[in-house]
Amino acid sequence: NNDEELKALVVPALASSPQVLVEKSLKGWKEVEYEVMRDSEGNTITICNMENFDPLGIHTGDSIVVCPSQSLSDDEYQMLRNAAIKIVNSLGIVGECNVQYALDPHSLNFYIIEVNARLSRSSALASKASGYPIAYIAAKVVLGYDLLELKNPVTGITCAFFEPALDYITIKFPRWDLLKFQGVDRHLGSTMKSVGEVMAIGRSFPEALQKATRMVTEHAEGLSAMRFKGSDEELKAELNSPTDKRLFAVAEAFRRGWTIDHLRELSSIDLWFLSNLRGMILTETEIAKYGEAANPSDRPDLMILFALGKVNAETWKRWKIQGFGDEQIAGLVLKGKGMNADALCKASFAVRKLRLEHNVRPVVKKIDTTAGEYPSPSNYLYMTYGGSFSDPLPEDNKVFS
Repeated sequence: NNDEELKALVVPALASSPQVLVEKSLKGWKEVEYEVMRDSEGNTITICNMENFDPLGIHTGDSIVVCPSQSLSDDEYQMLRNAAIKIVNSLGIVGECNVQYALDPHSLNFYIIEVNARLSRSSALASKASGYPIAYIAAKVVLGYDLLELKNPVTGITCAFFEPALDYITIKFPRWDLLKFQGVDRHLGSTMKSVGEVMAIGRSFPEALQKATRMVTEHAEGLSAMRFKGSDEELKAELNSPTDKRLFAVAEAFRRGWTIDHLRELSSIDLWFLSNLRGMILTETEIAKYGEAANPSDRPDLMILFALGKVNAETWKRWKIQGFGDEQIAGLVLKGKGMNADALCKASFAVRKLRLEHNVRPVVKKIDTTAGEYPSPSNYLYMTYGGSFSDPLPEDNKVFS
């Protein structure tokens, strides 16, 4: 962005190398990846595509990644898919390949960031997210098998020359341990700083994101508990120059009434993601308002019963589809009531009891690569509130509860 940033990057690079490569800055563009499989006969499929929540400029390993992409138009999706297939065919790659793009959010212009003709960290995510056994099929293809003669081991019926269909959303959320290092720069950029990641699956973006947030923060109240406590100027700086607290800063900006367009201007995050986050914060505010009538002198379970006793089944269902956990709902209702962890635990059981009285329960769904089009013995399962019935479970006499 400026000479100071260029100097900070170039000086340490020249300390270990006689030259550096300076390329055109595409900061703020969308970052999209496609996973492609090709055999020696030229049969080629795209297994899935993935989109970064953060714009280009933040290392993929430090960004929230969504599979499949959510903000691309059909023209954009097909354009990048066709380009990926042409690239892999032109290079004559046999096996798995990852193609990464930078896409201009204001036009159909795009650049190829890199082509990885190997299994990468993104490939592992794509395999888990889609259910397609990328490593297994790639090994068979390299040995000379073609995709038409290989069975998809997930279904046992379809062949491997079959692009997976996803009727759910998978989110990869990075985990940092920057607090363990004194004086570390927490700003995110082209150098990866995360030490791990979690993966969450849901039927909606909010549901999957809230699951991931609870896992990576190890806090039952998830996004509602992770508050950005700085001033408006500090919040603006965080959105403009992100750190590992970026998501929590976006949520806090919506709590303070900032508009989607203003956040888009500061962060370059796509409007689709910002709109979903704003909807989550509006629901959070809605839940918290129910707690205003609760009497702090009552027991936690009685406060929950008084505050949420008249909430109907449709509202409970909407809250759960947006990913709000029982502990999270209890925490929002009892916020400011001076409750300790034990009281919050009792309150969460009261929330669960009310929810079950309205028969709002999660269902179990399969990841079978075909979105239920073909019967599958798959035991790759996830739970969601975005469904009316559970998929048939594997008949392996194992207990599932």
